[in-house]
Amino acid sequence: MAKSVYVLNGPNLNLLGTREPETYGRATLKDVEQQCRAVAAAHKFGLEFRQSNSEGELIDWIHEASAKEAVGIVLNAGGYTHTSVAIRDAVAAVRIPVIEVHISNIFAREAFRHVSHIAPVAKASLCGFGIDGYRLAIDGLAALAADGQKA
Repeated sequence: MAKSVYVLNGPNLNLLGTREPETYGRATLKDVEQQCRAVAAAHKFGLEFRQSNSEGELIDWIHEASAKEAVGIVLNAGGYTHTSVAIRDAVAAVRIPVIEVHISNIFAREAFRHVSHIAPVAKASLCGFGIDGYRLAIDGLAALAADGQKA
């Protein structure tokens, strides 16, 4: 069975396509999932694609991905990026690579968004590429897997 990539999306990402389209674009979360499935399949990876508005559920999925020895995690923690020490600690605790993704350039936005609790413990961070950031993150995980690298 193929190893899987976990793509985890945090609060309000279920509203993609309608929430602040001038910032996040018109693509829906279903569009993001379709793109991720295609890219994962091209790398011969399975895909677990999930979204939750609940911090604890995101943490449980991070733990699950590690326990199942996933290729890695693509994490868009949404607003939890700037507030959740608990998600930061979950990312730090797992032994698989985590790629932080943001659709918008968080550094070109409000000052409170310039701080990420996740970036210091993630393998890499991507922001400002729109939904293509997810594709780039999966490609990055594939490159790490090919090189035999870990988080």
